[in-house]
Amino acid sequence: MAKNYPGIIEAKDIAEEGFIYGLPIVMNYAVMQEFAVDRNSGQFKAPFNEIYSYHHVATPEDTAIITPNSDTPYSFLWLDLRAEPMVISVPTIEKDRYYAVQLIDENTYNYGYIGTRTTGPEAGDYLAVGPGWKGETPAGIKRVFQSTTPFTLALVRTQLFNPDDMPNVEKIQAGYNAQPLSAFLGQSAPPAAPTIEFLPATTAGIKENFFQYLDAALQFVPETARDKDIRAKLAKIGIGPGKTFDFKDLSLEHKAEIMVAMKQGDDKVTKWLASGNKPVNGWNVSSLLGDEAFYNGDWLLRAGAAKAGLYGNDAVEAMYPFTRTDATGEPLDGSKHEYTVTFAPGQLPPVNSFWSVTMYDGKSQLLVKNPINRYLINSPMVSGMKKNEDGSHTLYIQKDSPGADKEANWLPAPNDTIYLVMRLYWPKTEAPSILPTGEGIWQPPAVVAAN
Repeated sequence: MAKNYPGIIEAKDIAEEGFIYGLPIVMNYAVMQEFAVDRNSGQFKAPFNEIYSYHHVATPEDTAIITPNSDTPYSFLWLDLRAEPMVISVPTIEKDRYYAVQLIDENTYNYGYIGTRTTGPEAGDYLAVGPGWKGETPAGIKRVFQSTTPFTLALVRTQLFNPDDMPNVEKIQAGYNAQPLSAFLGQSAPPAAPTIEFLPATTAGIKENFFQYLDAALQFVPETARDKDIRAKLAKIGIGPGKTFDFKDLSLEHKAEIMVAMKQGDDKVTKWLASGNKPVNGWNVSSLLGDEAFYNGDWLLRAGAAKAGLYGNDAVEAMYPFTRTDATGEPLDGSKHEYTVTFAPGQLPPVNSFWSVTMYDGKSQLLVKNPINRYLINSPMVSGMKKNEDGSHTLYIQKDSPGADKEANWLPAPNDTIYLVMRLYWPKTEAPSILPTGEGIWQPPAVVAAN
């Protein structure tokens, strides 16, 4: 047994707090393993510093990530910034097509955006730099983004207007580029960073191997002023770079207590998520994601955000109202009811870019197979939809067709429980707006059970 080891009560408290602090870091570490490190994971996309683009949007066949987005085909770029910064280049993109490059570090902080909202439609070269970088901004670089960690994800979303638009999206994706700063400047490359033997990790194995994964991940997460206290506590129970013994050397009794503490931490996150959302007409409207200053050391907020949707956007970039209930609080169930959602005249979601309403199976949170292969209704489809006499728009949410005259407004539902997610890209900030979160003048309209 390690000497100077804290007593069981103290160790349990540290483990509970450490679980909440570490949950997003471990979730991200496991995804990085599967997407960028382990070529045999079944989810591998591309090695570090290479871009991988999806040339389709999500369908019911896509089951790796829950609540997949069917509006914006993704491109993935995992960056290794240890040896030198990386230059991310984007092509010119037409004004009415939304795109965004979301920069996310290993703390799951959104540390910057390139895209329609922030940098406009023009082509440009941008620099992602690691935590220790102190250089001048090189000529030709429009903006520098500094990560708190050496490994980071650039997650790219490119708007698809309709299925026939995919070739245009592929052309844009081919124009995204990543290269080391030395190559961009035409200089010789610095020495390569040492090869790392990463601990193999899987998203499925998080529960059993949580503290092992956290111990491995923290080697690549430099300590900051905001997390030094919790990092010092974790070192006391054998986790992280500052430790004096290994977590695996603990007694069975200690390990059992720490498993209990993890469960308590997880329950705390779940409970916090359930209480943190204000229902608006039955929809949950919340804003959980941001940069290091946004979280400001609130580990429960950060863990809740990761659990609700890892790699989600800042509220100013996108809002995601979601619901499992109708206006009266009854669970949505396509086997029992037909439903409508009616946007009053002039009350379609207020966005600078686009909006969508996507249908998911209530149990699996995956897309639903249906006879017309339609998984969402979005703003590009509005012009083809039928308007009511007063100028309002009604969506028909049901398992069977509402009839040929209403089919343009039909969002097919499962013969089972329903989970609906609205996505508002680049929400307007002037009234009527959904912002500030939970208090905006614009509210998502209630889901109403027919008959």
